[in-house]
Amino acid sequence: MNESLQAAYSGSGILTQQRNRVLRNTYWLLALSLVPTVLGAWIGVAMGFTFFAGSPLIGFVAFMGIAFGFFFAIEKFKNSGIGVALLLGFTFFMGLMLSRLIGAVLGFSNGAQLIMMAFGGTALVFFGMATMATTIKRDLSGMGKWLMVGVIMLIVASLANIWLQMPALMLTISSLAIVIFSAYMLYDIKRVIDGGETNYVTATLAIYLDVYLVFQNLLALLGIFGGDE
Repeated sequence: MNESLQAAYSGSGILTQQRNRVLRNTYWLLALSLVPTVLGAWIGVAMGFTFFAGSPLIGFVAFMGIAFGFFFAIEKFKNSGIGVALLLGFTFFMGLMLSRLIGAVLGFSNGAQLIMMAFGGTALVFFGMATMATTIKRDLSGMGKWLMVGVIMLIVASLANIWLQMPALMLTISSLAIVIFSAYMLYDIKRVIDGGETNYVTATLAIYLDVYLVFQNLLALLGIFGGDE
């Protein structure tokens, strides 16, 4: 009996160590992924990079094609250093995609301040969700399907607004995106903590997208409501 208990405790301890290692590596890689994102955004602003100037719809389709190409490649090589390199390449690309918004915000007299506010707000959301993920004991795996429904609705609404060009709809989309991807942040971190995700490259990609989209939409709202000419 004692040997069985010892084996159970030993197995539980090893499993906890593995989960903590995945979470630690995920956080380190997430922090590292911000470097190429900032670099890509800086280069994009300096070059006046834009992906949607000619046709927003074609630009959106091209963006999705490139993004899903990265997703496929990262998943295929997630167990090697190539996966890490591809992930960092993807974050550079996402920095380029962010440069148009950042350039527009920097056009305001308080643009730099708005960017720092968006960064600080995103950091607060991240630390809040990470703290909740470590303290909540219940299983959150059921959230996934509902959050995915929310993401699909956001994509459909965003595509519709390419033609509708409704400011109120854009504000609604950005507000809902912050809520949905904050919840996704909690969900993705909790999956790592509970052992539902055991690969730190895949985990980093998921959490990076959550952080990126919260920042992007928060910055867009701050630019609309807080930008000074």
